[in-house]
Amino acid sequence: MDAKDPPRGSARDSPSRIYLDDAGSAPVLPEVRAAVRDLPEGNPSSPHADGRAARAALDGARDLAAQALGADRTEISFTGSGTESVNLALFGAAKRLPRHGVVMTWAAEHQSVLGAARRLQSEGHPVVVARVDGTGRADPYDIPSSAELVSIGLANNEVGTIQPVAAIIARAHEIGALIHVDACAGPRWIGIPEGADLVSFSGHKLGAGRGGILFVKDGVRIDPLIYGGPQEWGRRAGREDVAAATAAATALATSARDRGRRSTVAARHAAALRALLVELGGTPTGADLRLPNFATCAFADRRGEDMLLALDLAGVSASSGSACASGSLDPSHVLVAMGLNLDQALGSLRVTTGYATTDDEVSRASEIIRSVLTRASARA
Repeated sequence: MDAKDPPRGSARDSPSRIYLDDAGSAPVLPEVRAAVRDLPEGNPSSPHADGRAARAALDGARDLAAQALGADRTEISFTGSGTESVNLALFGAAKRLPRHGVVMTWAAEHQSVLGAARRLQSEGHPVVVARVDGTGRADPYDIPSSAELVSIGLANNEVGTIQPVAAIIARAHEIGALIHVDACAGPRWIGIPEGADLVSFSGHKLGAGRGGILFVKDGVRIDPLIYGGPQEWGRRAGREDVAAATAAATALATSARDRGRRSTVAARHAAALRALLVELGGTPTGADLRLPNFATCAFADRRGEDMLLALDLAGVSASSGSACASGSLDPSHVLVAMGLNLDQALGSLRVTTGYATTDDEVSRASEIIRSVLTRASARA
């Protein structure tokens, strides 16, 4: 979605629909819509007045993102998406490793991380993909002493499990490895432990509708994926998208404010929905220490796509896992990594609330979910 000129008349804008897929893509925030409404349209690299105005807007976005992260402006680079931020971090850092530098991650990470790891392996880097436990949680002690680049998610994007990021950062630095944190999922609800060398953010998951951000710690060097001009401190060539940068920075700054209150409300909403799913035969997935807006369950006797279609037709938007894997008939790699059997992994339902979710919407959604899943059970 273009945050500067968002489409009208979409299903999400319908007052009768209930949006419960915040983890898939957070609705564009009012603060973002206001911030991008009247941005200059010049090229930030041009010397004329229009270019200087665009440069000033881009610099303002960079300063805003840096302030939200407690970082220096030179540590902030804007990208096109969260996936690009992850790829820039991993490929950019790996290019500076020795030919046999070991890259390490975990089996339940997002496909952007696992896909990059597979590619690096094909290019000659030894890759270690460690197991997770039954809740999707990673173990810092799985990091081998040979690792030189480690990647961990702030929280799992499918089941909401919050990872022991601080301990993983400490372990990585203890052995002299670079540590990348995939913070595309979670920063709307929880803070990010200090000390990471590289941190990726996704604009659309923050409520920006577009763009991405990569934090690169001072002193850490990465090579670009896109070559050309010196934009983004030499990390990403090409004309900067001022609107996307402003949207992503504004959403990041908004997420850093009032997390406590928002998390409390989200936890109450998610708890009600999770209790209903369990009552209807679902098995909770993820850890007790999870993102507050997650209500995820696995149904061994149903198929995720069938539940989603029925809910969609009834006016509720939900998910069965990562939107990046939509259209695939394969079971969720996250649930398989957690040890769920095939039937459970194919019967996942992910319900996630957002900043704008209301008590009334949770109540109406509960009635719809009960009706839909009860009918499905009766036909089975």
